[in-house]
Amino acid sequence: MGSTLCICSRGVITIENKRYLFIQKLGEGGFSYVDLVEGVHDGRFYALKRILCHDREDRKEALHEVEMHRLFNHPNILRLEGHCMMEKGPKWEAWLLLPFVRRGTLWNAVEALRDRNVFLSEEKILYILHGICLGLKAIHDQGYAHRDLKPTNVLLEDDDRPLLMDLGSMNHSRIEDWAAQRCTISYRAPELFSVDSNCVIDERTDIWSLGCVLYSMMFGEGPYDMIFQKGDSVALAVQNSISIPENNRYSPGLQSLLSSMMVVNHLDRPHISSILSQLEALHPIVDGQATTRI
Repeated sequence: MGSTLCICSRGVITIENKRYLFIQKLGEGGFSYVDLVEGVHDGRFYALKRILCHDREDRKEALHEVEMHRLFNHPNILRLEGHCMMEKGPKWEAWLLLPFVRRGTLWNAVEALRDRNVFLSEEKILYILHGICLGLKAIHDQGYAHRDLKPTNVLLEDDDRPLLMDLGSMNHSRIEDWAAQRCTISYRAPELFSVDSNCVIDERTDIWSLGCVLYSMMFGEGPYDMIFQKGDSVALAVQNSISIPENNRYSPGLQSLLSSMMVVNHLDRPHISSILSQLEALHPIVDGQATTRI
């Protein structure tokens, strides 16, 4: 895939022949930054993700993320508005222009409630989970897996519609060679901790991570977050069946759905279509209402 050069001058950047004004920094990670920019042509706000590329392999990985975005046009997957490559001396930056979602991530919402000792209602959990599942199904139907599903990689629109983002870890659903370090440890499926030479990894790594996301919506943190934070072995912890905290907030059906995702042997874990069937049996959803509150 070819790359487009960016033009940048005095806080004004040009991406794919459209000009944007720099507004402020939004955040940064280990190898990327996110800025808020405003489109001169439409007055809308966008999130500009700038990925640092130290060598050719970094540039290849950044363009892989671009390619993954361009595979999808789905209401539950964050769309790519534009991209370009920016030369920075001996290094490069890949710039990905994305919609700005003011509300932030699912984790922001869960954490804010947890700090007040409040938890998401089952109705809202079912709605958000349904949208995440629809996005995952679109990815799996194309023969890919997300590989890094977690609450911080799910954005929430004002109407609670979830958007899957950060597609840089995506790869083909069935693979024999996998670099597990690309998947966040506390949301990593058991089979990714020690991949046997004859083991074929498939898209059901996402189902385990989906279960961890559901758990975090129900209980305010992922099932292995504290284990990781204390420095204990997540690799050992995930080899045992999950223990669901006793509670009266959620129905046995929702807890059963959670248990079905958190199956240690990935060959016994359901596919996303089965999860959607279980979910819609819990709370029927009219086809196509991915953007309508339950």
